[in-house]
Amino acid sequence: MTLRFISGFAAVAFAVSGLSVPAALAKPVSGASAVKMIDTDNDGTVDLKEVEAVASATFDRLEQDADGTLDAKELKGRLSKAGLKQADPDNDGTIDKNEYLAAVADRFKAADPDGDGTLDAKELNSKAGKALLALIK
Repeated sequence: MTLRFISGFAAVAFAVSGLSVPAALAKPVSGASAVKMIDTDNDGTVDLKEVEAVASATFDRLEQDADGTLDAKELKGRLSKAGLKQADPDNDGTIDKNEYLAAVADRFKAADPDGDGTLDAKELNSKAGKALLALIK
């Protein structure tokens, strides 16, 4: 019981601090809970700037070998082989932070069908929204 409480507390602490919960600890996130975690201006939606802040922290956390890039192993399934190839315009088999943020921006755009520049809980619960959340968790 104590361990469950501590694990739950750690997940809440990560969420409150604005850091991503490690993928192994993260449970699937609903659109509503994702908005609460990402929405720093508390307007009930997330914009690209807010998502990019989380994505940047996620990149930094995943980048383990200090080479400034993520390979398929470091991405831990966040991108398929085809997705990695698409996000890697220089075809070096890795993505740097700019390429990672470009992939995040592409997924954000796909999750924003009304084109208003923000995502609400419903949009984050869509297939495209879940693909975005998978990349930044």
